[in-house]
Amino acid sequence: MSYRRAAFELLDGDVRVRNESYADPTAHEYRVRIRDGVPDSCSCPADASGDDPCKHRVAVAIRPPILELAVQMRVVADGGSTSRGDDDTTDLPCECEQLSEALPCWNCIVAGRRKLSE
Repeated sequence: MSYRRAAFELLDGDVRVRNESYADPTAHEYRVRIRDGVPDSCSCPADASGDDPCKHRVAVAIRPPILELAVQMRVVADGGSTSRGDDDTTDLPCECEQLSEALPCWNCIVAGRRKLSE
């Protein structure tokens, strides 16, 4: 099995998956549609021709933070709320000291303690 570098981009509640291992990555990017919190379909030829989920859908499914953000984005786009209900994320441990100053840890982003730099 070969290693593939993937890049993910949120698109109105869906996810663009781009294979960065190619010389022209834009020729290898596909839109994974999220429906009911699950990667439901992909614009790649393999997803259209097979019964099993393609590798792009699997790549999104095994990355809960990306999938969760896509679901939250769809809720916002549909006019809903991003409230997490009774979930208390404020006590998540900080792991920022292991990262660069410009990139906070996921726990701090989720808890609202830090934001991604723009």
